[in-house]
Amino acid sequence: MPQKLRLTCPDCGQLNQFPADKLGAAPKCAVCGHALNAGKVASVDFRTLEKMARNDQVPLLVDFWAPWCGPCRAMAPEFEKAARSLAPRVRLAKIDTQSNPDATVRYNIRGIPAFILFHEGRELARLSGARPAADLMRFVEEKLALVG
Repeated sequence: MPQKLRLTCPDCGQLNQFPADKLGAAPKCAVCGHALNAGKVASVDFRTLEKMARNDQVPLLVDFWAPWCGPCRAMAPEFEKAARSLAPRVRLAKIDTQSNPDATVRYNIRGIPAFILFHEGRELARLSGARPAADLMRFVEEKLALVG
């Protein structure tokens, strides 16, 4: 792991840098004070998602969802549970595809809920359909184990 880590604030979009050994110590955004890795799901817009996926040095699992989607709404508590379990090693975010249609085009989302795992500035893996938190955690752990 690098000496310093970069994480994008999901609230204001500022790129932050801090010592890698402080990842588990609830780092905060230098601009707005928002927690950068608190084990909670962050709601993001398309611009912020792009920045996080490109720059962040902590793996990022993103839930592509919509408010009218029943399985997406049912999945939300499981996604929150996974966020608590995977923190601080992995951050979780969600993007409303109805409010951010550019995200569905950019990431070629064909059905929701859909999950994309980003790592080191690239898409690592995808998963689709509503699932329990344990399935999401297993998916993330297996994919990250493949990249070392």
